[in-house]
Amino acid sequence: MKNYKIIALLTCLTLGISSCADFLEEDNKTGLTADGYYNTLEGIEALVNSCYTPMRFWYGKEHGITLSDLGTDIFTRANGMENPPLALYNADLNGQNGQINFYWTRLYSALNSTNAAVGRIPESPLPENEKMLRMAEVRFLRAFYLWHIVETWGGVHLSLEEVTSVQTTAQRSSVDDFYNQIFEDLQFAMDNLTESPDQYGRATKPAAEAFAARMHLTRGNNAEASRLAKKVIDGYDFSLVESYEQLWNINNVRNSEAVWIVNFTSDLIFNRELEAPGGDILLRDGGNNSHLFYLMTYDQLPGMVRDIENGRPFARFMPTTFLLDLFDESKDSRYDVTFQTVWYSNNPGTYNLALSNGDTKPVTFNEGDTAILATKYPLTDAQKDALPYTVIDRNRTYNPDGSPRVRDRYISLRKFLEPSRPTVAQQQGKRDAFVIRLAEMYMIVAEAELNQGNASEAVEYFNEVRRRAALPGHEQEMEVAASDLTIDLILDEKAREFAGEQIRWFDLKRTGKLVERVRANNPDAAPNIQEFHNLRPIPQQQLDAITNKDEFTQNEGYF
Repeated sequence: MKNYKIIALLTCLTLGISSCADFLEEDNKTGLTADGYYNTLEGIEALVNSCYTPMRFWYGKEHGITLSDLGTDIFTRANGMENPPLALYNADLNGQNGQINFYWTRLYSALNSTNAAVGRIPESPLPENEKMLRMAEVRFLRAFYLWHIVETWGGVHLSLEEVTSVQTTAQRSSVDDFYNQIFEDLQFAMDNLTESPDQYGRATKPAAEAFAARMHLTRGNNAEASRLAKKVIDGYDFSLVESYEQLWNINNVRNSEAVWIVNFTSDLIFNRELEAPGGDILLRDGGNNSHLFYLMTYDQLPGMVRDIENGRPFARFMPTTFLLDLFDESKDSRYDVTFQTVWYSNNPGTYNLALSNGDTKPVTFNEGDTAILATKYPLTDAQKDALPYTVIDRNRTYNPDGSPRVRDRYISLRKFLEPSRPTVAQQQGKRDAFVIRLAEMYMIVAEAELNQGNASEAVEYFNEVRRRAALPGHEQEMEVAASDLTIDLILDEKAREFAGEQIRWFDLKRTGKLVERVRANNPDAAPNIQEFHNLRPIPQQQLDAITNKDEFTQNEGYF
């Protein structure tokens, strides 16, 4: 929610956080205690609201994107990438990795916040008719955080009670134990949430059903996954927006396809994130930062200067040739919506363009002239030299095997751009982040029915998404026959539909295709990825902090 309370951390929220005890005992910034504050109406509402906040650490954030889209078959590292091991799966991907440690801490903190709310709501001063609703919200969120934990690290420590002091031991629970709790929490949420909450951004009944459909698909419960996804499609007022382009219009983010979102705002105060490093409270400006990370450094080329329209290029992630080649842009509208391939001059003047033989030629750009063309197709030197602008063709960016030749000049993913930012330098965006879109429900039905041998029904739902993506007049060309539908075809379609939306790694893992498809389609990661990479390493900081080191050990394959 936009108007959530920013409150000081009053309890130790993770296993073995360094300096937590000192922070609590010596430097209580608020003068409050957890029991005293959470026993007030304001306090319990603030606790419930705080359970939503950790989602902003994952969605629209570089580290969250790194762990969910990078190192898959569709994205690899660009020249600004700050954590190459997660892209390469090399020996440096180990328990010392900072981003993995960051999310271990944040997700267990989030889990403890939801546990605290579950434990405290029954005796809180909330009106009785609100207790069940708020309990349903936090149990839905607990299921969400448990899913991230178990899929990232496997059967690690399953905590369902509020932790109010530093814990020195950890126990492994099975993956089944995690999912049993996830389904129990989701059932409670589905039974008690409302279709229309009192504030936009709160959990809803259809959001719980949609997430449960994803969870049942993950666990191979195909009939239930299909049933729930169909219920979300047919039982509410959701609908696929008319065109794929409309989804990404910054003024149309709250649309009929958004089943569940993480909401941000242009008011940076309400996007702020809370940390307590070294005992000091630090507020960092938050916001949705996804618009930064997929952009190549266009501002270093003739005729261009950094501006709001084209974005601030951090050059963290670049598409694989596999992703680019998945699109047939002659009939699929999503290619031109997803990617930026042309930059128009915003810095007029005369420049010297480099030629293939090492010489240069003078070119004058007027405002709005084409300054850069990026294409996934190879051009000859003669073709490029004849054009009056910079050309970034396939051979300029990629080697014949698809590995990047350069990492600063490439076709950029643009669907997250933030053209309403007030300044060029501002990193924080207001775009709400889609967590679940209705299109995913169609894909879940397609996959679940295919898994049950019902290809004819599966393809009906599959083609609904394909037809929406079609360029006008090409709808029939986009349709697929039931006999051609496979899991790989569904994964290809999900890459086209959801590129950059932070579900790819989970999709590949769920279908058992992570290693296979990365080896086939991501030359950066192909030499190193192994089956054990279906889990991430447990942070060494966690392993060092516990006393039962022989019982709670590193995930297989890591050191």
